[in-house]
Amino acid sequence: MVLAYAATLSSTLSFQNSIPFSSQRSGTPYGSSFPSSRDNGSVVPPLVVCLAKKKLSFMDQILDYIEGGPKLRKWYGAPDILEKDATAIEDDEDDYPEDEVRDAVLVTDGDSEMGQMVILSLIVKKARVKALVKDKRVALEAFGSYVESLAGDTSDNRFVKKALRGVRTIICPNEGFLSNVGSLQGVQHVILLSQLSAYSSKSGFQSMMKSNAKKLAEQDESVLKTSGIPYTIIRTGALQDTPGGKQGFTFDQGCAASGSISKEDAAFVCVAALDCTPQTGFIFEVANGDNRVSDWKECLSTLMEKANKKLQ
Repeated sequence: MVLAYAATLSSTLSFQNSIPFSSQRSGTPYGSSFPSSRDNGSVVPPLVVCLAKKKLSFMDQILDYIEGGPKLRKWYGAPDILEKDATAIEDDEDDYPEDEVRDAVLVTDGDSEMGQMVILSLIVKKARVKALVKDKRVALEAFGSYVESLAGDTSDNRFVKKALRGVRTIICPNEGFLSNVGSLQGVQHVILLSQLSAYSSKSGFQSMMKSNAKKLAEQDESVLKTSGIPYTIIRTGALQDTPGGKQGFTFDQGCAASGSISKEDAAFVCVAALDCTPQTGFIFEVANGDNRVSDWKECLSTLMEKANKKLQ
């Protein structure tokens, strides 16, 4: 669903300066810059006036500005997403220089629901984004030039080496990538969204249903801890299809096993972790709760300090 809505992202972001794409909203629990048509005194652009009375979710507030893209593309002089000869999706075999700048964020499983939510948050953050996807053409239609999409076999070292060119940080929104990939040479930070605690709390039939996912989550965490790469493991509560930006958060020990969190909120936390790179490893739990977070960098830095003290 997110991918379908995002299919015209490249056309409308090109004129975001003419639309109030971001605004400071003290009403959101984490100081989000996502626009809302419900705030008093806010300007609702004509593009979304028909939805002004609806209660829009965290991601829908962004995507409202995207839906008119195909019709507006030529009006604003935006180029076609796909070239007629399909060269836009051909692999670039040129070697990158050894001293290349590493400033990109690679999102694994980029065409999954969680992957798409993370990508949209990164685009709003104006990050350089690369994504591993199953269908490169579909991803190009969805995100245009705002995301460098790559499709290939992650067990192929040559493909992985190419995917990691220019990558500083990897965000893994789902389990399975780290336990199947080879070397991550050059990567300086890996962020893993882990549901290991949530899976471990299941019993009976639910436990059987999640047994494979739990195994992959365990393997991912184990590989990451021994990788030698600075890592952040975000152990979330059970992921829910509820609107993000509505609730606060809790970071109490055990909250991931007993609590839940909006998928949209979980994606936002993954992106917020970009600004807080640990020296070695950092693991914390998060679920929706009562704590309102206004400064995520400060919040995560405080949690990291507490975690480091426990290890001393």
